[in-house]
Amino acid sequence: MKALGKLAAVSLTTLLAVTACGGGETPVAQGPQPLRMTIWTSNEAHLKLFNEIADEYRKAHPNVGSITFDTIPFENYTTTITTQIAGGKAPDLAWILESSAPDFVGSGALAPLNSKIENAAELVPSTTKLWQRDGELYAYPFSTSPFGMFVNTDLVKAAKQKFPQELIKAGQWDWEHVSKVNAAVAKDGKQGMTILDFDYKGWDNLATVWGGWGAKAYSDDGKSCQFNSPEMVEAMTFLHTSIFKDKAMPGPGTVADFFAGDSAMVIAQISRAAMLKEGTFDWDLVPLPSGPKGKYAVIGQAGIGVLKKSPNAELATDFLTFFTNPANSAKLAAYFPPARSSLLTADTMAKTNPLLKPDQLQQVVIDGIETGVVKPSHTGQAELAQTIRAALDPLWTADADVKTVLDGVCAKIQPMLGA
Repeated sequence: MKALGKLAAVSLTTLLAVTACGGGETPVAQGPQPLRMTIWTSNEAHLKLFNEIADEYRKAHPNVGSITFDTIPFENYTTTITTQIAGGKAPDLAWILESSAPDFVGSGALAPLNSKIENAAELVPSTTKLWQRDGELYAYPFSTSPFGMFVNTDLVKAAKQKFPQELIKAGQWDWEHVSKVNAAVAKDGKQGMTILDFDYKGWDNLATVWGGWGAKAYSDDGKSCQFNSPEMVEAMTFLHTSIFKDKAMPGPGTVADFFAGDSAMVIAQISRAAMLKEGTFDWDLVPLPSGPKGKYAVIGQAGIGVLKKSPNAELATDFLTFFTNPANSAKLAAYFPPARSSLLTADTMAKTNPLLKPDQLQQVVIDGIETGVVKPSHTGQAELAQTIRAALDPLWTADADVKTVLDGVCAKIQPMLGA
């Protein structure tokens, strides 16, 4: 399986290019045609909403058969799609992660959408940049979601620490104070802070921390490794100290589910609020703590694209048009911050986000979209991601030399950056 994953990662761009231009004319199918869209979420509330929208579409389109939302685990998501493409079983539509956007958009594998999206003029420009090439939109920016900090205020109170709102008012909502709060909770018998989908594998999620130091994975032109920059060394040293010395974060191999009440804080996006069960514990959602470089925001994005070589590409594009129209975008905004300017107000989003208060939506989501930086992405990101992950493995031991490990990351990936 590891060999298959490596092959899929290495050949992602090649496979997408083949998907874009290979093959002959697809025979015209008879009868209602099924559609399949790959997604990473398995959340029941998300799936319920997706299926409701699909059912509404099918009522008016008898030429469309079943519409299946195919859940693929997040950690293997892009690799699995790549393998499906290689095996001639590409989906009709795909939920594309920001990390692989350059490959999907640049390959020509996706159908153009500019003339298909309803009221496309109201899409906020910052949300479409990653999904465009030469002025054409190749995936709809389905979710532009800044990361925030969910806090179990019951655990904070039990550890006799200040609540996030108190620290914010005192101008102390920063990584130094947050680490102390989490360390105190850990001493009290629970875990401190976790980063959702990190688990010492998804290193790109660490951008939600290192952004506070002004660190980044690659130079702006994508040609230089920045993992051993002074800013990154300082940020990663902070993380290493938090994990192995202060115990403010659970170490490798420790499972701590914030949504089950196991940890004090988790960095996540608002879509994960659906995982909070009423009455389990009191909680808050606040912006990411400020770092040495001040306040910052980090955005995770997902686009939905239509595979050009799908035998049902035209139907799939029409369904995507319906799925993302203003009315359905308003429904989806309950979990996935929209790209439409008409919906990006605290009052509007509060109507579909009953778990979140208007000020939480304003501070974390709306302000975050205006100022945030998207998580790392690069052409060939799948191969880069695996290489970086392996090169970072030595960092997750108590006696690691942070600078030496980060120098090793750059030694591995610099030849891959095309400089």
